Amino acid sequence: MDPSALNSPDLQRFLNQEKEKAMVNEMVAKLTSVCWDKCITSTPGNKFSSSESACLSNCAQRFMDMTMIIMKRVQSMQ
Repeated sequence: MDPSALNSPDLQRFLNQEKEKAMVNEMVAKLTSVCWDKCITSTPGNKFSSSESACLSNCAQRFMDMTMIIMKRVQSMQ
């Protein structure tokens, strides 16, 4: 492989996109784990109860809000 290809803008863009995908996948996995453990207290049936649905929705929203706050804070520190 040509060593100059390692510094190509296309390769860097591809690597950044892959890092972003990995971060999103990690965040979804964490959100799923945290909210599931918090909101689903019994064996789920064919659908969630209204309280489980509300809990999952609120948990996901809080998780996303906090993630955005943390990301903005980190960006402002750079």
